[in-house]
Amino acid sequence: MKILVTGNQGYIGSVLVDMLLDKGYEVVGYDIGYYTKCLLAPYHPKIQQIMKDIRDITPEDVRGCDAVIHLAALSNDPLGELAPGLTEEINLGGTIKAAEAAKRAGVKRFIYSSSQSMYGVSTLDVELEEDNSTKNPITAYARTKWDAECALKKMAGEHFHVVCFRPSTVFGASPRLRCDIVYNNLVGCAYTTGKIEIKSDGTPWRPVVHIRDVSSAFIAGLEAPLELVSGQSFNVGIPNGNFTVRDLAEAAQRSVPGSTLVFTGEHGNDSRTYRVSFNKILTVLKDHFQPAWDLDRGGRELVALFKKVGFSEEDFRGRVCTRLKQIKYLQDEQKIGGDLRLAK
Repeated sequence: MKILVTGNQGYIGSVLVDMLLDKGYEVVGYDIGYYTKCLLAPYHPKIQQIMKDIRDITPEDVRGCDAVIHLAALSNDPLGELAPGLTEEINLGGTIKAAEAAKRAGVKRFIYSSSQSMYGVSTLDVELEEDNSTKNPITAYARTKWDAECALKKMAGEHFHVVCFRPSTVFGASPRLRCDIVYNNLVGCAYTTGKIEIKSDGTPWRPVVHIRDVSSAFIAGLEAPLELVSGQSFNVGIPNGNFTVRDLAEAAQRSVPGSTLVFTGEHGNDSRTYRVSFNKILTVLKDHFQPAWDLDRGGRELVALFKKVGFSEEDFRGRVCTRLKQIKYLQDEQKIGGDLRLAK
């Protein structure tokens, strides 16, 4: 089976591609190249690579593929707020264009990497469900993810099946590591400075999930029977996969023995708190998705990567591991324009 992975040169894509290759899939990568050189470790997968803006995708780019796993997007709220109009153009418009190209090319399955950010700030003391919980997207990034899901499901049909996965905040090692996401940031800070500072009181809830478990969910979207996944959305996480910020900080501290943990509390009780239900994916896809990673195992994996590459505080705080800093660097160097297209 031949799979097109958009955004394959990002944080998740770099792990997902290796997992697909290990399972015997033929992979075509499609990426604009913002993060091609953001490598902590050598990485040379043997795949066909298309270097192209997602806004310019055509059916010919997808021809001959059996499925698309669509990861390409401006990847978080800070990037989304950098240029809200472009977030709409890339995350929503680019997604619709990719799906239209795939449908015209005869692709059977379109697997979309969505986001739990569409739930917004929750004041409810319940776990948020895929289909019954209110969607309250409050950022450009979150709005485009929800709008894209709605648009994709309208495009689906008898010969074009859409499945949407909403990952928790991802953590874990990757050749193209990100340290601008919560648990990676905590472990990276502990490793490079010996100290973890938490500016809230530690009580807000955050669902998190390991990068390999997220990749396994996307692969389940490829392999599960259509009657289980077609037209469905799934929160991606593990049993008991909601953690307080204090839980995450204490796990990071366990990963780096000797590091200190300080709760400054200057932000008080952070209102950005929510818990998510993973019952649907853990029951409906139980034969196809068996998550295997927890915080401690993931923390040890990160520390092993840091030791292997000689990870420094400069690496931790620099553009290689921080997506917004890398985009601003490319703009300052005039490698991309204000429209985030590659300079000619």
